[in-house]
Formats: sequence, C-alpha cells, structure tokens
Amino acid sequence: MHLGIEGRKAIVCASSRGLGLATAKSLAEAGCDLVINGRDAKKLQQIAEELRAQYSVRVTPIAGDISSPETQQAVLKACPNPDILVNNNGGPPRKDFKELNRQSIQEGVLQNMITPIELIQAVIEGMAERRFGRIVNITSMSVKMPIQGLDLSSGSRAGLTAFLAGVCREYAPHNVTINNVLPGKFDTDRLKGGFEHQAQQANISVEEAKQLTSKEIPANRLGNPEEFGKACAFMCSAHAGYITGQNLLLDGGLYPSAF
Repeated sequence: MHLGIEGRKAIVCASSRGLGLATAKSLAEAGCDLVINGRDAKKLQQIAEELRAQYSVRVTPIAGDISSPETQQAVLKACPNPDILVNNNGGPPRKDFKELNRQSIQEGVLQNMITPIELIQAVIEGMAERRFGRIVNITSMSVKMPIQGLDLSSGSRAGLTAFLAGVCREYAPHNVTINNVLPGKFDTDRLKGGFEHQAQQANISVEEAKQLTSKEIPANRLGNPEEFGKACAFMCSAHAGYITGQNLLLDGGLYPSAF
C-alpha cells in the first residue's frame, strides 16, 4: 500500500534497535525524512548511513537518552516541525514491585509517561497549524494484560494512555491523531532478557524458554519486528486520519478478549 507520506518529516525515538528501528525503517521506506535517536552514537550513525543509502531519504542521528532535556532539545532542533512523532523508550527492568523504591518509580514514570508527554507538547500545536500530524506511542501489551515483574512499565504506559485519551480528541479536528501500538512478544533484545530470567527460574536453556513462550501464543511464534514496523507506519500514514485514541494490539492473539 502507498502510505502517502513521502517527504514527511518524522522523529522516531529510541530507534537504534528493536521495534523503534523497525519503525524507522518502515517510515524511511515510505519516503519520510527521519530524525533517529539512541544512546549508542556509533551504532546510530551506522544505521543512518544504511537508511540513507537504501531509501534515499534524509536521516539525522541524535545520540542520547530521550528522557534528558538536552537530548529532547537536540532532537527538536534537528526537526522543529515534524509531521510524525513516534514515542518509544526502554522500559524499567523486570523487578518485583516490593523491590521498587521512590527513585526507581520516578525514573520509570519519567521514561514511559512524562517523556512522551513532553515531546507531544512540543510538537502538537505545529502539527495542528499545518493540519497534519501523526503521533504514535509504542507502549506494551502489559497495558491490557499484566506481566509479572513489569508493574512499573505497565503502570507508566497505562498512565500515558489515559492521559492522552482526551488530548487526542481535542486535536482530531485538525487532522492530528494520537494512537498507541501495543507490542506483545516480539523477537527483540528486550524479550531475550525475559527468556534468560525464565530459563534461570525453570532450570532450562534460553532456547527452550523461547520455544515454551512461542507455544503459549495462538500464532505459535514470536512477532517479527519488521511486521511491527509496517503496522506502526500505517498508523502514521495519510490513510489513518480517521483513527485516533486507539490501542492497536499486536500480540499474535495472546490477549484473550472479544473486545
């Protein structure tokens, strides 16, 4: 499908690997100029060069923690008038909620709730004035379905979802949409940490843990980051203007619900 966003300017946060990188690739394939972000400057530069060569689009890498004001300012300076904003960030590590202290809770909320809100505040008025804006927040299946040890991540992302539920409707008349894409179990580095934890607890190999997890999913497999990126790019497309305030769950049928 032709997405109708060639020449649009997009910011993709935390896009040096995993689902963020997959989304950046899909937007580059659709013809968007990109600002990409990640903590590893060398890796980020390599990705920028590859995307430029493959898709003939402008790609500006901004290294740093997207939750820091300095990195946010650098990203917005590189792309002051984005048409597309994809909020993404690493989540807090798996930990029993009793082990969380005030500082770790504050850091988790900063990463997964406050940071995307700050970026949305910075760009949404310009989108409304230009009468085109697509904001997509990469959250998690855990917003709908609790996952043991990810309570802080789940709570922060659920807070973001609720916070934006009214905001998205305020800006809908201006052709600005805000949606959330909820990944389930995708074959990424972050999920690998979960497999290692599961393997240690059950005294099995990491590969066995991966196979057991795959069998729990109705699709009988882990998600491919590329298919996630394609779905996210569609939510950023010219065809998605009538979709706002929604939570697109990509989980292979794992969450058991009729609605």
